[in-house]
Amino acid sequence: MKKSLLLASVIGLSLTVSCVSKKKYTELESNLFKTQSELAATNQEKAELEEKMSAIEARVAEYNARINSLRETNDQLTETNNGMMTLEGAAVMSKNSKAKMNETLAKVDPAKLAEAKTLEDSVNLAIGHNIRENITEQGGDEDDVQIDIDKTVVMISISDKLLFNTGSYRINSKADPLLKKLAEVINAEPSLQVMIEGHTDSRTISTPALEDNWDLSVKRATSIVRALQLKYQVAPEKMIAAGRASYVPLVENDSQENMALNRRTRIVLIPDLDMFFSML
Repeated sequence: MKKSLLLASVIGLSLTVSCVSKKKYTELESNLFKTQSELAATNQEKAELEEKMSAIEARVAEYNARINSLRETNDQLTETNNGMMTLEGAAVMSKNSKAKMNETLAKVDPAKLAEAKTLEDSVNLAIGHNIRENITEQGGDEDDVQIDIDKTVVMISISDKLLFNTGSYRINSKADPLLKKLAEVINAEPSLQVMIEGHTDSRTISTPALEDNWDLSVKRATSIVRALQLKYQVAPEKMIAAGRASYVPLVENDSQENMALNRRTRIVLIPDLDMFFSML
């Protein structure tokens, strides 16, 4: 009897242990599956984040490359800008041109230099001095050559006593050195445009060769143009011949001295900005 009860107890306990172990196994198996699913999801999320991070790093590298490129460009522009000086708020001149300008200004009459109030005034004064020196060093007096500059247009007025006899449009031989130097200035700048204007005083003229002052002023201009072309190889397409007669006087024609001032030939040089500074 006791043996039967003991056997029954052992069998019952075995069934209980077996039942509990299977339930825990199932639970553990379920937890394992859940953990594996979460791990797979985490790995997927990690892969997606790594892909996004790679894209972000690539974009950051691209932006850094652009920034470095812009910085280099900015440094180059800054370096270039530091080597330039502003003229009239838009045009610029290099420091090298400024050095040449200062070298020239050292030779200018101090009284004239004192009148230069702006950078533009200084540039104009230096260029005017250089041109005057070039075209008068072999002929003519400084008072007979007047140079005015408006922006980058250079206007050279030459007294007719250096070029023509009274009432004539034939060029004096003594004008040859001056015209030669003028041609050198013109020929030094290939794209330079040049207008030659003849001006007379108010006295009337009428001869078999000349109808009036219009005729005289135009023929004086064409004589200069012809000499520059044929004798000094100035390209004809660069030149314009014009006559103004007595209608654009410098002063009133009320004295011999004033009439002498109004009898002149004006050379108008029209360079571009680089050429203008090269005249320094």
